[in-house]
Amino acid sequence: MARRMLIAGNWKMNGLRQSLGIIEEIRAFAIVRSDLDILIAPPATLIPAAVKIAGLVKIGGQDCHSKRSGAHTGDISAEMLKDAGATYVILGHSERRAGHNEKSAMVRAKATAAQSAGLMPVICIGESESERRAGKAELVIGRQLEESLPHDTDYVIAYEPIWAIGTGLTASLDDIAAMHIFIRDRLPAGKDVKILYGGSVKPENAAAILAIEDVDGALVGGASLKADSFSAIIDAAPIRFAASK
Repeated sequence: MARRMLIAGNWKMNGLRQSLGIIEEIRAFAIVRSDLDILIAPPATLIPAAVKIAGLVKIGGQDCHSKRSGAHTGDISAEMLKDAGATYVILGHSERRAGHNEKSAMVRAKATAAQSAGLMPVICIGESESERRAGKAELVIGRQLEESLPHDTDYVIAYEPIWAIGTGLTASLDDIAAMHIFIRDRLPAGKDVKILYGGSVKPENAAAILAIEDVDGALVGGASLKADSFSAIIDAAPIRFAASK
C-alpha cells in the first residue's frame, strides 16, 4: 500500500493570534484532500487555540525536551505538547542543531520522549553546502540517521539540506531522489516510513518534488505562513490512497 503523504508547515518563530486565520483557511483543504495529511507546527503559544479550529489539520510542536518534567526553565515537554492537543513534534531541525548545539544523541532522546508521550516525531536531517561539495553528504546523513533515530520505528523523516533552508535554493530533482533512496535503504522499516523533503519548497517547484517516488511529502517553512502558497503546495501533491497514520 502506498505511503500516505504528509504536507507539513513549520512556522518557526512566527505567528500571533491573528495568524490563526491561516489555519482556518487551510482547514478546507484538509477536507478536499482527504487522501493526505496536513500538519501545521505553530509556535507553542498558539497550539491550544490552533487545535480548537484545526478540524482535520494536524497540529504539532517545533521541539520538546527529553525529560517529562523538572527544573528546565523555558523548555516544554512532550507531555505538555500532547496535553495542549498536539499530535506531532518536529525534532532535530538544523536551526536547532546549529543554533542550540543539539547533537544527534539529544535528538534521539527527544524522539524517544515524544513517542512515549504519544506524539509522532518528525526527525530532521541534512548536510551543509561544504559537506555536499566535499562529497560527504551521504556520510553525514548516514551518521545522523544512525545517531538520531529512536528504537521504535514509528517516526517521520524530513530531509532538509541545510544550504537550501530559507535560501531560495533547492536541490536538483535527481539529488533529492538519490538521497531519499539512500535514506530509505538505511531505515529499519524503510518501506513504511514517510520521508519528507524540505528546503525552499514553494508552489513553483512543489509538483515536481512531490512527484518523486520516494518523496512522501514536504516540510515547508516560509511558504506555510501564507494560506495561498501553502494551499498551492498541498494541491500540488499527487493523490495516494493509503490508510491514515
